Amino acid sequence: MNYYLRKTIIFAVTLFCVAAINFLLFTVIPGNAALSRLGTEATPEKIEQLSKSYGLDKSIPERFVSWLGGAVTGDFGMSSVYPTRTVSELIGKRLPVTAGLAFISLLLIIIISIPIGLVGSKKPGGIIDRITDISALAFMSIPSFILGIVITVVFGVVLRWFVPGSYTAPSESFFGYVGCLIFPALSIAIPKTAMTVRFLKASVRRELSEDYVRTARAKGNTRDEVLSHHVLKNSLLPVITFIGLIVAEVMAGSIITEKVFDLDGIGMLLISSISKRDMNVVQAVVMYIAATVVTVNFIVDMIYRKVDPRT
Repeated sequence: MNYYLRKTIIFAVTLFCVAAINFLLFTVIPGNAALSRLGTEATPEKIEQLSKSYGLDKSIPERFVSWLGGAVTGDFGMSSVYPTRTVSELIGKRLPVTAGLAFISLLLIIIISIPIGLVGSKKPGGIIDRITDISALAFMSIPSFILGIVITVVFGVVLRWFVPGSYTAPSESFFGYVGCLIFPALSIAIPKTAMTVRFLKASVRRELSEDYVRTARAKGNTRDEVLSHHVLKNSLLPVITFIGLIVAEVMAGSIITEKVFDLDGIGMLLISSISKRDMNVVQAVVMYIAATVVTVNFIVDMIYRKVDPRT
């Protein structure tokens, strides 16, 4: 079977299984959307009436088919805490925050880690190699929330380069949108960049010991030419996997970073929905997170195939 077709089928089956597990988990949890909306002091008659309007009186298979059909079209029903707001509307409002944070973080990681990793790998055991190793270990050991607090205090409070907690929508000002996300993105990107540098350097060192490198050098290629034209492509394979995990993690909602910088993203929505027992929103966010992880892994598999046809 064709590689792409096989991966696509696995992707679709995995998404379906994730959706089924997600639905069943929230089905067995005590309480329902009607009870969350009306409160514990509501009469049984009102709870029964609202449950029928939500379709909770149907069998589990019927409810799953109905929910899955809505999920495919992006319709997860109404919020039980905000009756006039749809779940999709609540998620859609916060998605640009988390998506922008993920994109800027990824951009910073790629721009910074690849040049540093290659420069540090040119002379194994040299001064630059040691400096990058020590720096990477130091930054890897700093938790993102500590780095976020330091960035907030130094650049937000002392230098006043940004206002902590402020957010500008991309429709209002693109540069304002990037400006309010660049510092939170830095708190995510710095530890991940250090990890990526370590991954890349280890991969480059492994590739430099291969026979094809000696053959390329014997043909008159310089060390820089071998690194950029031959070694880099092969060294990126494990790095692609790691970066894919980072994208999935950030797109799923950097809860701690959003909390530190007071950004109203997917992570903050999940926390507030859990505290308010808005199960329709929680279920939709969990499905979004799971689908994001599965989709990113699917994309990584496709990139793997493109970079290394032997896969």
